[in-house]
Amino acid sequence: MKKNMGSLDKIIRIVLAAVVAILYFTNVISGVLGIVLLVLAGVFVLTSLVSFCPLYAPFGITTCAVKEKQS
Repeated sequence: MKKNMGSLDKIIRIVLAAVVAILYFTNVISGVLGIVLLVLAGVFVLTSLVSFCPLYAPFGITTCAVKEKQS
């Protein structure tokens, strides 16, 4: 897998995942919505750790800094 996530993208995903986790475990959000958001938060953390978002690939999106090749 080629990395397609930049640092800012990873930080935003981890912060959002942490906020969702805090809201879930303090019972601010609960039920089906809480579980769905908690699973989504887990996906955010996982994709941040591997620096690859499968939804970016089909659209050719990348938030990584582009390294210029020297000729």
